[in-house]
Amino acid sequence: MRIELQPRLNPPRWLGFAAPVAAVAVALLIGGVIVANLGKSPLDAFLVYFVDPLTQDWSLEALAVKASPLVLIATGLCFCFRANLWNIGAEGQFVAGGACGGALALATHGADHAGPLGGSWILPAMLLLGILGGAAYALIPAVLRVALGVNEILSSLMLVYVAGLGLDYLVRGPWRDPAGFNFPVSVNFDPDATLPTLIDGASLHAGVLVTLLVVVGAALVFSRTMFGYEIRCVGAAPRAARFAGFDEKRLTLLVFALSGGLAGLAGVMEVSGQIGQLQPSISPGYGFTAIIVAYLGRLQPMGVLVAGLVLALTYVGGEGAQIALKLPLDVTKAFQGILLVCVLGADVVTRYRVRIVGRVMA
Repeated sequence: MRIELQPRLNPPRWLGFAAPVAAVAVALLIGGVIVANLGKSPLDAFLVYFVDPLTQDWSLEALAVKASPLVLIATGLCFCFRANLWNIGAEGQFVAGGACGGALALATHGADHAGPLGGSWILPAMLLLGILGGAAYALIPAVLRVALGVNEILSSLMLVYVAGLGLDYLVRGPWRDPAGFNFPVSVNFDPDATLPTLIDGASLHAGVLVTLLVVVGAALVFSRTMFGYEIRCVGAAPRAARFAGFDEKRLTLLVFALSGGLAGLAGVMEVSGQIGQLQPSISPGYGFTAIIVAYLGRLQPMGVLVAGLVLALTYVGGEGAQIALKLPLDVTKAFQGILLVCVLGADVVTRYRVRIVGRVMA
C-alpha cells in the first residue's frame, strides 16, 4: 500500500479559500491540546490570544504596529515565492536594513543641522539606506545561485546568522552608547531620525501607512504589469518562460532585490519607529514568521495583509498570555510553526488529490 498525489487539473475556486481557513482551524485545535497539556484552559487561552487584543485601543494599535513588518516582509517574499525561488533569509535582510538605516541615525546624532532642510532629510535617507541594505544583502544568495548554482535556501538562511551576529558586535562595540551604563544598546535616535506617530501619545506610527501603500503597489504589479506576468510565468512554467524570451537569471536578481529591499525597509522602520535605537536583537523572528504570512495569504498581497494581522494577533495575544495565564512565549512560537505545517498541508490538498493505492498481487 502506498500514497500517491495526483495533480488536480481544475481545482474548484472555493477550495483555495477554504484551505487556509481549515488550516487555521486545525492549528487552533492542536494548539488547544498543547495548552490543555500545560494545565490551562484552551477556552481561556483562545480568549486571551485572539479576543482580548481586539477589545482595547492600545492593543489594536499594537496589532497594527506588529503586523506592519510582517506584511511588508511577506509582500516581498511573494515576489520570490511566486517565481519559484526560495528566499528564506528575510530575517537577515531585515537586520541588514535596520543596521544600515540606523547607522545614519547614529552618524547624525546630536548634530546641528543647518540649511533650509534642517534635519528633515535624515528619515527619508534612512529609509532609502534600509532598502538598499536589505536589497544588497538579498543579492548575495541571488548572485551565488545565478553565477555558481548555489542553493539559495541554504545560503540565504546561513546569512541570517551573519547579519544577526554582525549587529550584535556593532551594538556591543563601536555603536554602544557610552552613557548607557554598559548596556549593549546604541543612543536613542534623534526626533529627526524617528517615524512620526499618527496619534499623539500612541504607538501607531507612519510606517503602517507605508506598508499599506506597498501592499497596494504590489497588488497592482502582480495584476497589471508585464513584470508581474513574467514572475508568474517563470514560476509556473520555466520552459515556456524561456521560449517567451524571459531571462530567468535577470528575474532572479530582480525579485531577490525587491524581496530584500522590502525586508530592509521593514527593518529600518522597526528601529526608527517601534524601538527608537539599535539593540543586539531587533526582531522577534519577523523574517521567519513572514513565510507563514506569505503562504497563509496565498501569495497574494491583499491576502498577506489579512494573514499578517492574524499572525500579529498571536504576538500580541502571546504577550498577554504570558501575563494572564503564565504560558511561556515558546507556546506562541510553537503555534506559529504548527500553523505553517497546517498551511502547507492544506496547500498540498488544494493542488493534489490524495490516493491510497493497494499492492497489486502478482
